[in-house]
Amino acid sequence: MTEATIRKRTGLFGLISSLLIIAQVPLYFVYETPPDWNIITRSLIGATGCTLFIVYFTGLRQLIARVDPAYDWPATVTHMAGLLWVAVVFVPQSMEVGAAISVDHDIDTTKEGPFAAAQYLLQGAVSRLLMGLFLIAFGICVTRLRLLPKWVGRSAYVLAAVNLAFVPAVYFGDDPADFYSAQGWGTTASMGAVWSIWTLAVSVSMLRSARRAGPGAASTQAAAQAG
Repeated sequence: MTEATIRKRTGLFGLISSLLIIAQVPLYFVYETPPDWNIITRSLIGATGCTLFIVYFTGLRQLIARVDPAYDWPATVTHMAGLLWVAVVFVPQSMEVGAAISVDHDIDTTKEGPFAAAQYLLQGAVSRLLMGLFLIAFGICVTRLRLLPKWVGRSAYVLAAVNLAFVPAVYFGDDPADFYSAQGWGTTASMGAVWSIWTLAVSVSMLRSARRAGPGAASTQAAAQAG
């Protein structure tokens, strides 16, 4: 598989995944107490987007290894952090749907129901830590190998810092209506939206870069780095 093909496929899956997660976020704010269909629909959309993100994260690892095999370690960290983030997101999505189905009346599954409290670290601090790790590792690869435009690497570091800044939110209660809390809308929904918009922009940039990546792209890149 050529570098151009890897860029195209990775960018395409990143684009689709991002759009699905962006479509999911508004569904968390439509109802004060959401009906079951809303919870199930938004969870299925999110789960589908995260499933496609698996292909995206795998593509990033392939691309980094293709450009410079010496960066296999940060490439693997990027890949594994992304995959673990997907696995972590699946769990609270499943908990929300399970609570909605098992309880005989409408509830806000982000703060009510038998599984609500178990979601706090997963939706908040754990997700933010994994996303921060991914962004730092990916930022290193982008800035040092010049995989993508400079803004991608720089913004990855900034977004990593923002994610890590939300880790201590676990000390500030669990009210989803609060911006900065364990389950707050800033810690969870807003960060998911920001991440998806960023990934959307990166995916578009990757699709554009595929046009410039020919059969000799890897050797040209290696020569440029050596120079």
